Amino acid sequence: MKTNLRKYRFECGDLSQQQLADMIKVSRQTIVAIERGDYNLSVKLALLLAHKLNTTVDELFQLEEKDYV
Repeated sequence: MKTNLRKYRFECGDLSQQQLADMIKVSRQTIVAIERGDYNLSVKLALLLAHKLNTTVDELFQLEEKDYV
């Protein structure tokens, strides 16, 4: 899965990973893992991230061809 989380963090006031983690009550390590694509997040977490970053889940995350296999 491709993620644009880092891009949107910077577009929303240059938020650090820790600041975003604090906003949605997860660890900074969770944000790191999401940005690396190493974390399969819940729908709730995806929606919280989109809301806090003033965007949509579709803008934050996209499936890649390999995800359909």
